[in-house]
This record gives sequence, structure tokens and C-alpha cells, in this order.
Amino acid sequence: MRILHTMIRVNDLTESINFYQNIFGMKVLRQKEYPEGKFSLAFMGYGDEISNTVIELTHNWDTNKYDHGSAFGHIAIEVDDVYKACEEIKIKGGNIVREAGPMMGSKLLLAFIEDPNGYKIELIQKGTF
Repeated sequence: MRILHTMIRVNDLTESINFYQNIFGMKVLRQKEYPEGKFSLAFMGYGDEISNTVIELTHNWDTNKYDHGSAFGHIAIEVDDVYKACEEIKIKGGNIVREAGPMMGSKLLLAFIEDPNGYKIELIQKGTF
């Protein structure tokens, strides 16, 4: 068994695809529209779905906004240098909601970014967890 993907609902599929491509360097692995169900899907990631866990972006055509609730936390992405990654994200217009730095009481170096839909993405520096 393995984890295949995490699905998040998005308000604007094109905006979300652009965010994950431009800010995090992900690729669109596949994309499809389902007119009968009135929704579209885009699968984003760093490698093929056979070997890698990916993010599924779901856009329901008749829904303009979602309530995130209090159960979902965040998506985590490993980076080589969390400080450098944050600087690059700022230059690209990304929204950093927790600046890069150590987690209290730990050697873990992290930062938090927010995507266009309000989802949190944790950046964790490689080798610190």
C-alpha cells in the first residue's frame, strides 16, 4: 500500500495550477474535465503518479468558495534551504504566513506558505527532521 494523492478543492483551477507550477515548480501530470459531473481535476506533482504522491486539485463548477473547517492542517514539502525557498517565493509573489526559522524546541527548520485558496503549505528544510 501507499498514499496516492491528497485532494483539495479550489476556487479557480487555472490560478491554482499556476500557483503550484510557479511557486513550487510542480508539473501538471494530468488534467480532465467532467461535464456531466460539473467538475474538473488536475493532478500536480514532481514525478509520475506511479512512483510519487501527488496533489489533486478539484474544481466544482458551481461552487465559488469552500469552508476549510478545522480538521485539515497542511501539506508539507521538503526543500534544500528553507530560507532561500522563502526568498524565492516572495519574489514570485507568494504569501508567506510564517517566516523561515526553527520550530520551538527543535532543530526542525520550517516556514508556512498560503496558496490562493487559503490552504497552508509547510516547507521543511531537508535534513532537519
